[in-house]
Amino acid sequence: MNAMIRASEVLLIDDQGNKLGVVQTSEAMKLAEERDLDLVEVAPLAHPPVCRILDYGKYRFQQQKRDKDARKKQKNQTVKEMKMRPKIDQHDYDFKVRAIRSFLEDGHRVKVSIFFRGREMAFLDRGREVLNRVRADIEPLGKVETEPRMEGAYMRMMVSPTAIAVPSQKPDKPKAPREPRAADAAESPAEGGPGSSNEG
Repeated sequence: MNAMIRASEVLLIDDQGNKLGVVQTSEAMKLAEERDLDLVEVAPLAHPPVCRILDYGKYRFQQQKRDKDARKKQKNQTVKEMKMRPKIDQHDYDFKVRAIRSFLEDGHRVKVSIFFRGREMAFLDRGREVLNRVRADIEPLGKVETEPRMEGAYMRMMVSPTAIAVPSQKPDKPKAPREPRAADAAESPAEGGPGSSNEG
Protein backbone atom coordinates (compact mmCIF):
# COMPACT_ATOMS: atom_id res chain seq x y z
CA MET A 1 0.00 0.00 0.00
CA ASN A 2 1.23 3.51 -0.88
CA ALA A 3 5.00 3.88 -0.23
CA MET A 4 5.33 0.12 0.41
CA ILE A 5 4.71 -0.64 -3.28
CA ARG A 6 8.07 -1.57 -4.82
CA ALA A 7 7.14 -1.85 -8.52
CA SER A 8 8.23 1.07 -10.72
CA GLU A 9 4.99 0.98 -12.72
CA VAL A 10 1.52 -0.44 -12.16
CA LEU A 11 -1.70 -1.14 -14.00
CA LEU A 12 -3.97 1.45 -12.39
CA ILE A 13 -7.70 1.33 -11.66
CA ASP A 14 -9.16 4.50 -10.18
CA ASP A 15 -11.75 4.87 -7.42
CA GLN A 16 -14.57 4.86 -10.01
CA GLY A 17 -13.47 1.50 -11.45
CA ASN A 18 -11.95 3.02 -14.60
CA LYS A 19 -8.84 1.35 -15.99
CA LEU A 20 -6.21 4.04 -16.52
CA GLY A 21 -3.64 1.68 -18.03
CA VAL A 22 0.02 1.28 -17.08
CA VAL A 23 1.43 4.32 -15.27
CA GLN A 24 4.46 5.14 -13.15
CA THR A 25 3.93 4.22 -9.49
CA SER A 26 4.86 7.76 -8.44
CA GLU A 27 2.15 9.16 -10.71
CA ALA A 28 -0.40 6.67 -9.37
CA MET A 29 0.45 7.67 -5.78
CA LYS A 30 0.10 11.34 -6.68
CA LEU A 31 -3.41 10.68 -8.11
CA ALA A 32 -4.39 8.82 -4.93
CA GLU A 33 -3.11 11.66 -2.73
CA GLU A 34 -5.04 14.25 -4.77
CA ARG A 35 -8.24 12.32 -4.07
CA ASP A 36 -7.32 11.84 -0.38
CA LEU A 37 -7.32 8.06 -0.91
CA ASP A 38 -4.82 5.18 -0.87
CA LEU A 39 -2.99 3.29 -3.60
CA VAL A 40 -3.44 -0.43 -2.90
CA GLU A 41 -1.89 -3.42 -4.67
CA VAL A 42 -4.77 -5.84 -5.39
CA ALA A 43 -2.90 -8.23 -7.71
CA PRO A 44 0.79 -8.13 -6.74
CA LEU A 45 1.75 -11.17 -8.86
CA ALA A 46 0.52 -9.65 -12.12
CA HIS A 47 3.00 -8.05 -14.57
CA PRO A 48 2.82 -5.18 -13.92
CA PRO A 49 1.06 -5.35 -10.52
CA VAL A 50 -2.55 -4.17 -10.48
CA CYS A 51 -3.26 -1.28 -8.11
CA ARG A 52 -6.49 0.47 -7.18
CA ILE A 53 -7.16 3.89 -5.76
CA LEU A 54 -9.50 3.41 -2.80
CA ASP A 55 -10.23 4.12 0.85
CA TYR A 56 -8.11 1.41 2.47
CA GLY A 57 -9.88 1.63 5.84
CA LYS A 58 -13.26 1.07 4.21
CA TYR A 59 -11.81 -1.64 1.97
CA ARG A 60 -10.43 -3.57 5.00
CA PHE A 61 -13.72 -3.22 6.86
CA GLN A 62 -15.70 -4.65 3.92
CA GLN A 63 -13.16 -7.45 3.45
CA GLN A 64 -13.34 -8.44 7.13
CA LYS A 65 -17.14 -8.37 7.02
CA ARG A 66 -17.16 -10.69 3.96
CA ASP A 67 -14.73 -13.08 5.70
CA LYS A 68 -16.85 -13.08 8.86
CA ASP A 69 -20.05 -13.78 6.91
CA ALA A 70 -18.33 -16.61 5.01
CA ARG A 71 -17.12 -18.21 8.27
CA LYS A 72 -20.56 -17.86 9.82
CA LYS A 73 -22.20 -19.50 6.80
CA GLN A 74 -19.66 -22.32 6.81
CA LYS A 75 -20.18 -22.91 10.53
CA ASN A 76 -23.96 -23.13 10.21
CA GLN A 77 -23.79 -25.50 7.25
CA THR A 78 -23.64 -29.21 8.11
CA VAL A 79 -23.36 -32.31 5.93
CA LYS A 80 -26.33 -34.65 5.98
CA GLU A 81 -26.20 -38.18 4.58
CA MET A 82 -29.00 -40.03 2.82
CA LYS A 83 -28.50 -43.76 2.17
CA MET A 84 -30.29 -45.69 -0.56
CA ARG A 85 -30.13 -49.12 -2.16
CA PRO A 86 -29.68 -49.75 -5.90
CA LYS A 87 -33.09 -51.52 -5.97
CA ILE A 88 -34.93 -48.89 -3.91
CA ASP A 89 -38.72 -48.95 -4.33
CA GLN A 90 -40.59 -45.87 -5.54
CA HIS A 91 -42.27 -45.04 -2.22
CA ASP A 92 -39.00 -45.15 -0.29
CA TYR A 93 -37.23 -43.18 -3.05
CA ASP A 94 -39.88 -40.43 -3.01
CA PHE A 95 -39.67 -40.16 0.79
CA LYS A 96 -35.88 -39.82 0.75
CA VAL A 97 -35.82 -37.30 -2.10
CA ARG A 98 -38.28 -35.13 -0.16
CA ALA A 99 -35.92 -35.28 2.82
CA ILE A 100 -32.93 -34.31 0.63
CA ARG A 101 -34.85 -31.34 -0.78
CA SER A 102 -35.74 -30.27 2.76
CA PHE A 103 -32.07 -30.42 3.83
CA LEU A 104 -31.06 -28.32 0.82
CA GLU A 105 -33.76 -25.75 1.57
CA ASP A 106 -32.28 -25.42 5.08
CA GLY A 107 -28.86 -24.70 3.54
CA HIS A 108 -27.19 -28.06 4.27
CA ARG A 109 -24.95 -30.10 1.97
CA VAL A 110 -26.12 -33.67 1.40
CA LYS A 111 -24.07 -36.80 0.79
CA VAL A 112 -26.24 -39.25 -1.18
CA SER A 113 -24.95 -42.82 -0.74
CA ILE A 114 -25.90 -46.00 -2.58
CA PHE A 115 -24.99 -49.15 -0.63
CA PHE A 116 -24.10 -52.28 -2.59
CA ARG A 117 -24.33 -55.67 -0.90
CA GLY A 118 -22.61 -58.84 -2.17
CA ARG A 119 -23.48 -59.59 -5.79
CA GLU A 120 -24.94 -56.10 -6.27
CA MET A 121 -21.35 -54.90 -6.79
CA ALA A 122 -21.60 -56.34 -10.30
CA PHE A 123 -24.41 -53.87 -11.13
CA LEU A 124 -22.90 -50.48 -10.34
CA ASP A 125 -24.84 -48.91 -13.20
CA ARG A 126 -28.07 -49.34 -11.21
CA GLY A 127 -26.66 -47.22 -8.41
CA ARG A 128 -25.51 -44.59 -10.88
CA GLU A 129 -29.02 -44.52 -12.37
CA VAL A 130 -30.51 -43.86 -8.91
CA LEU A 131 -28.07 -40.99 -8.30
CA ASN A 132 -28.87 -39.50 -11.72
CA ARG A 133 -32.58 -39.60 -10.81
CA VAL A 134 -31.78 -37.81 -7.55
CA ARG A 135 -29.76 -35.21 -9.47
CA ALA A 136 -32.75 -34.46 -11.70
CA ASP A 137 -35.31 -34.49 -8.89
CA ILE A 138 -33.52 -32.00 -6.63
CA GLU A 139 -33.24 -29.26 -9.26
CA PRO A 140 -33.23 -26.29 -8.87
CA LEU A 141 -32.61 -26.58 -5.10
CA GLY A 142 -29.31 -28.45 -5.35
CA LYS A 143 -26.30 -28.88 -7.57
CA VAL A 144 -23.82 -31.75 -7.73
CA GLU A 145 -20.60 -30.74 -5.99
CA THR A 146 -18.84 -34.13 -6.30
CA GLU A 147 -19.70 -36.58 -9.09
CA PRO A 148 -20.67 -40.18 -8.14
CA ARG A 149 -17.66 -42.24 -7.09
CA MET A 150 -17.05 -45.50 -5.26
CA GLU A 151 -15.90 -45.51 -1.62
CA GLY A 152 -15.72 -49.13 -0.50
CA ALA A 153 -19.21 -50.64 -0.81
CA TYR A 154 -20.78 -47.20 -1.30
CA MET A 155 -21.26 -45.05 -4.38
CA ARG A 156 -21.44 -41.47 -3.14
CA MET A 157 -22.41 -38.11 -4.61
CA MET A 158 -22.12 -34.77 -2.77
CA VAL A 159 -24.85 -32.20 -3.35
CA SER A 160 -24.77 -28.58 -2.19
CA PRO A 161 -27.61 -26.04 -2.01
CA THR A 162 -27.94 -23.46 -4.76
CA ALA A 163 -28.53 -19.78 -4.02
CA ILE A 164 -32.26 -20.29 -4.54
CA ALA A 165 -32.30 -22.91 -1.77
CA VAL A 166 -30.54 -20.88 0.94
CA PRO A 167 -33.18 -19.53 3.34
CA SER A 168 -33.47 -15.78 3.71
CA GLN A 169 -35.12 -13.64 6.33
CA LYS A 170 -38.40 -12.39 4.96
CA PRO A 171 -40.07 -9.33 6.51
CA ASP A 172 -43.29 -10.00 8.36
CA LYS A 173 -46.35 -9.33 6.26
CA PRO A 174 -48.55 -6.53 7.64
CA LYS A 175 -51.73 -7.87 9.17
CA ALA A 176 -54.85 -7.17 7.18
CA PRO A 177 -57.45 -5.06 9.04
CA ARG A 178 -60.10 -7.18 10.74
CA GLU A 179 -63.38 -7.23 8.89
CA PRO A 180 -66.41 -6.30 10.99
CA ARG A 181 -68.39 -9.30 12.17
CA ALA A 182 -72.10 -9.61 11.77
CA ALA A 183 -72.47 -9.04 15.53
CA ASP A 184 -70.49 -5.78 15.27
CA ALA A 185 -72.69 -4.60 12.44
CA ALA A 186 -75.77 -5.30 14.51
CA GLU A 187 -74.46 -3.06 17.28
CA SER A 188 -74.04 -0.03 14.97
CA PRO A 189 -75.04 2.60 14.07
CA ALA A 190 -74.83 4.28 17.47
CA GLU A 191 -77.94 5.15 19.41
CA GLY A 192 -79.72 8.21 18.14
CA GLY A 193 -78.01 8.13 14.73
CA PRO A 194 -79.74 7.68 11.41
CA GLY A 195 -81.26 4.27 11.09
CA SER A 196 -81.41 3.68 14.84
CA SER A 197 -84.64 2.62 16.42
CA ASN A 198 -85.95 3.62 19.83
CA GLU A 199 -88.92 1.31 19.66
CA GLY A 200 -89.27 -0.70 22.82
